[in-house]
Amino acid sequence: MNILLIAGGWSSERDVSLSGAVGIKSALQRLGHQVTFFDPKISLNGLTKAVKNQDFAFINLHGCPGEDGLIQAMLEALKCPYQGSNPAGSFLALNKAAAKELFRHANLPTADWELLSTKPQKNWRPTFEYPVFIKSNTGGSSLELAKINNETELANSLDTLLNSPKEFIVEPNIEGVEITCGILDETPLPPILIRPKIANSDFFDYKSKYTKGGAEEICPAPISKELTEEIQALTLKAHKLLGLSDYSRADFILDKNEKLWLLEVNTLPGMTPTSLIPQEAAAIGLDYDALVSKLIDLGLRKKQYLK
Repeated sequence: MNILLIAGGWSSERDVSLSGAVGIKSALQRLGHQVTFFDPKISLNGLTKAVKNQDFAFINLHGCPGEDGLIQAMLEALKCPYQGSNPAGSFLALNKAAAKELFRHANLPTADWELLSTKPQKNWRPTFEYPVFIKSNTGGSSLELAKINNETELANSLDTLLNSPKEFIVEPNIEGVEITCGILDETPLPPILIRPKIANSDFFDYKSKYTKGGAEEICPAPISKELTEEIQALTLKAHKLLGLSDYSRADFILDKNEKLWLLEVNTLPGMTPTSLIPQEAAAIGLDYDALVSKLIDLGLRKKQYLK
């Protein structure tokens, strides 16, 4: 097939997107496809021309555009199938405050939060105790995120992070370990337990995620069968609640009392050969090329309503 590989974009996660696209392109070529690369940052208005004579679009964008549903909406208007969730589901999952509101409504365990759409007054304080996290409401890869331990750090972070038109959310710090779980074709994958290894990093930040050896990622997670099944059930429930399709990845904190807290759901999770979803797929016998092929097969189902 002729496949349009869409990656790059203009979000703060551009480099992560481009890195993943290298592996995807190689896999597509090994699978016998003809690959054309398209970067929305260079020319978004060139997408209509780029889609011509393409059988499929493989999206590897993080943040906006891509995870916000914009590219998906354009592809649907152009009758071009793609892998992953539709525009509405993509947008809901990317907006952490909106997703958490739906999680809370559906009795999914998620921590309290406050949305900061503008810089608050100088005397503002979060309603929960320190430490707290401040992070972009629509960002990922642990960019634009800060752990705040006191009022001085809070003031400095508000000056730095909220000196932009972006929204941020504030959440309490939950001590524990991070566990992530993917969905592939409505089926939960084996969870992964993550332990940061970078010095002075007590959470899975950008440096831990993208530095070689920055974190220990154990798949399947060394946890009980009962806890594994609970994580998988919550992941599938969140996936369906947001109206997602094909694949996604949910991130959790398992606290010291072995209570799970749902952090967020990613609709276009990382796709380097060593990323989390490829690791989980490998655990069920799908190597990287087979995973890419599976995602194309799932995306092609959209043809029936794009005619």
